[in-house]
Formats: sequence, C-alpha cells, structure tokens
Amino acid sequence: MSCTIEPREIEDTIAFHGHSCPGLAIGIRLVELARNQLDITETSNVVCVTETDMCGVDAIQFLTPCTYGKGNLVHRDYGKAGFTFFDRDSEKGFRAVFLDSAVPDDPTADNPKQARAKAIMDAPLADIFTLKEVVLPPVRPAKILASMTCADCGERVMESRIRRFAGKDLCIPCFAEQEQKI
Repeated sequence: MSCTIEPREIEDTIAFHGHSCPGLAIGIRLVELARNQLDITETSNVVCVTETDMCGVDAIQFLTPCTYGKGNLVHRDYGKAGFTFFDRDSEKGFRAVFLDSAVPDDPTADNPKQARAKAIMDAPLADIFTLKEVVLPPVRPAKILASMTCADCGERVMESRIRRFAGKDLCIPCFAEQEQKI
C-alpha cells in the first residue's frame, strides 16, 4: 500500500524541505501514521517529540500543527528515529520507531537514495514503523517566562536559561566562558 497523503501535499512538503530524500519520506509516512492514529487536523492540540534532527522533522512541521516556535514540536537529541505524537484533547498518543531494516538499500538502482525514498513511500506503514501506545503526555505545554539580562553580554535571556555564577546572572554562552567544568 502506498502513501495516502495527497500528492500535492507531498510535492509541497518536498518544496518546503528543498529536496526529496529517504529521511523526508520517513517523515511524510510518519505524519500519515499520526493522522491515522490520532485524526490530526490543523486545529489539533497535538505535540510531537522527535528523537532526531533528520530531514523527516521538516515533514512534521509542514504537515502537522507541530512547530518548534509553538513549543509543540520538541527535539530530544537521542540519535534515534523515534517519534512520539500525543493529542492533548483526546489524551491518546503513540511512539513510533522507523525500522531501517524494513526498507533495504538497492545498490543496483541508478539512484539508490531515490529508490529508497520510493520504497519507503510504497511500503505498508505496519512494515516500516514499530508502534507503542503512550498514555501520558511526553512534555508539558510551553510556558511564557520572563526575560532577564545577562550581566556580561547584556542580551536578554529567558529566565529558565540563566546561570548564576559568582553573584552574576549569565546566559549560557557567557557562563561557559567563566566556568571551566562544562
């Protein structure tokens, strides 16, 4: 079974990302899975936690209401092709992991990357992702916090990112210049 996302949406996603590749195909198929599992729409109160910073994250940002700026797309740098979607309204969610071995490379193809992307787009979802139900939200909703001024550089910093050192409030880069143990 091939991808059920409308071809125009796929083309627009590729244009947003800048090129077609296996990583973007993984993201597109992941969004298809999320739409099927959680009935995600433009107005859904959904959050996604991605455990990687690969190309597929662009598909998540483009095809779902999840974005870094709204705080409902969270990156945890685990280096895994794992993704958790959670609908805060229905209190349902899942964690999906891409099964790399399910779509082997074809070294005989003229363009192996495009052949792999096509194979990902054509594979049944159940063959390319493991799925595990999630019953608790993976992250709290984003909060707007006060800004403080770094005592060294004078730039404004969200209060939760200020570090206190030698009686001064410092941003993380200025703190790193002062403290040798990080």
